[in-house]
Amino acid sequence: MRPLPIRLRVAAAFALAMLLVLAGTGAFLYERLGSDLSNALDQDLRLRAQDLRALVEDPRGSLAGLSAAPLVENGESFAQLVDSSGRVLEGTPPIQSKSLLTPAELAGAKQGALYADRPSVPGLDEPARLLAVPVLRGNDHLVLVVGATRENRAEALGNLRNEFLIVGPIALILATGAGYLLAGAGLRTVDEMTRRATKISAERPGERLPVPQTRDELERLGLTLNEMLARLESALERERGFVAEAGHELRTPLALLRAELDYALHHAESEEELREAVRTASEETDRLAQLAEGLLLIASSDQGELRLRREELAVPELFESVRNRYLWRSEDAARRIEIDTPTDLMVMGDRLRLEQALGNLLDNALRHGKGTVRLEGRSENGTVELHVHDQGPGFPEPFLGRAFERFSRADEGRTGDGAGLGLAIVAAISRAHGGKAEARNEDRGGADVWIVLGSN
Repeated sequence: MRPLPIRLRVAAAFALAMLLVLAGTGAFLYERLGSDLSNALDQDLRLRAQDLRALVEDPRGSLAGLSAAPLVENGESFAQLVDSSGRVLEGTPPIQSKSLLTPAELAGAKQGALYADRPSVPGLDEPARLLAVPVLRGNDHLVLVVGATRENRAEALGNLRNEFLIVGPIALILATGAGYLLAGAGLRTVDEMTRRATKISAERPGERLPVPQTRDELERLGLTLNEMLARLESALERERGFVAEAGHELRTPLALLRAELDYALHHAESEEELREAVRTASEETDRLAQLAEGLLLIASSDQGELRLRREELAVPELFESVRNRYLWRSEDAARRIEIDTPTDLMVMGDRLRLEQALGNLLDNALRHGKGTVRLEGRSENGTVELHVHDQGPGFPEPFLGRAFERFSRADEGRTGDGAGLGLAIVAAISRAHGGKAEARNEDRGGADVWIVLGSN
């Protein structure tokens, strides 16, 4: 079953809320008016009883003939005087002879004022309200009963109920229509956003959703969605650049590999030439494998899937392991690799990944730097910094801001035949450890590249 449109759901919710408000308001007003009318009737009976008490306590006074007087309205109010035994002494038509009080009510009325309700009274056949009060005529203790029908109250409440039944549905219909129109006006902007969103695609960059200048939730929604589109567009551009650069970088070793194999297959005339072609092909294969591994590592890091086997590592041992791997290269270049770190410095991390990151930094220092390479470990504000210093020309200043971007190479000072992934891999491994990678040129010359990790 297809759900109702939001506009109809909003209008239905608005109608339900209005129905509850109207019903609650109507019930409150109905009960309040009924209570006020009952209080007014009781007040009228008290006033009438006071006036008639003065009349009947006079030995010469009588209830006879009051039917046309202001104190008793014919057909609506009445009065009756009974003795202590319940016998009717006087009364207004048409209830002169029959007592209106039960024995229990008569006993209670002798002690003080007593109210009572009757579904009907003789001769009127309408609901009525009674007030019985004790009176004294000479030495006789009597009871005065005054009453009035509740027809006026019932008529007033009936008129109010009829007005509610007429006005309520009209108000409900108008409120529902207004809710539908207001919901439509509010959702018109959403409809426009939806139409524009269907036209946005990767082939049409730069398009954004319309943002209403309403300073409300819709404006914030539009701004948030446009910011999201900008981030997605930027990420898409980076991925496209990554794919293009990766394709370019892969093309070169593949072309060289194919050329060397073709040469070995068709043109090598001696064993020496064949061995040289195979050796070159092997080097290009290694380069291709390293490039593929770097691309896979960066892709896994971008997707948050670079798995680590964390353990507590001693930084001096970590540095010593990396130095031993590159010791032959430093000896061939007549350069030294020094280690400067506290002997008790520890770090939590993946040994293989950290050695890979430090190896890339050390490789860069040996390839592009000069002089002694120093591996330094230090503890700073609850973190561990692993530095690689060299004494070369340093980074070109424009390159420092993008040193850790993938496929980035310096225009001078640190150019080479690499793919531009070494420092990007360092940054990816640092981020996977919850840290970061940084680089700077030292004042005394040379470059300082380091990674920041949490301590154990």
